[in-house]
Amino acid sequence: MTGLRKGCFITFEGGEGVGKSTQAQLLANRLREAGLKTLMTREPGGSPRAEALRRVILSGAATPFGSSGEAILFSAARIDHIDQKIAPALASGEWVICDRFADSTRAYQGAAGKLDKALIDSLEKVAVGDTRPDLTLILDMPVEKSLARAAERRDVAKPDRFEGEGRGFHETLRQAFLQIAAAEPKRCVLIDADRGSEDVAKSIWASVRHRLGARLQGAGRRS
Repeated sequence: MTGLRKGCFITFEGGEGVGKSTQAQLLANRLREAGLKTLMTREPGGSPRAEALRRVILSGAATPFGSSGEAILFSAARIDHIDQKIAPALASGEWVICDRFADSTRAYQGAAGKLDKALIDSLEKVAVGDTRPDLTLILDMPVEKSLARAAERRDVAKPDRFEGEGRGFHETLRQAFLQIAAAEPKRCVLIDADRGSEDVAKSIWASVRHRLGARLQGAGRRS
């Protein structure tokens, strides 16, 4: 990202079925109600070219290329997403809420996919640069419950590339996200997602106000 960042960047992370998409949208709505111009986006995807790569990745078409191939595709999508949507929005003063970002590559391709950390770090440096989140909300719940939620959500639809992985894969993901939260406490907040949606949303809003209250006030809006 070039130039001075004026907006605020919040990402949501966690395993399958923990409620990231729902809570990200609820937060975006809350910020808009507070008078803040807010962009809601997602990864992989968020821009036309990145959405095309999303379809390739989640369909499983990239699986034969292994974790390294998937990580490269995610990084390519992330570069376009940042260039086309995230960076311009932040530069114009918008708050950006993103459902998944670079931490998902660390967890999915790094920890679960057993990809070398040095490669993950190098790809992140190239793709993300200075466009790092001001706050990352990591939603956590037991894997058995999160997978049940994911299955209920998709009903009869076929699991995507990652939903279809075994229990061990998802346990590894959970531990990876917990480790990210513990390693970067200044950026990350761990949220107990094993509760009702309203209670989770209250915890998220409290965390946003606690961590970014000055930014909310600095925007000259009610919070």
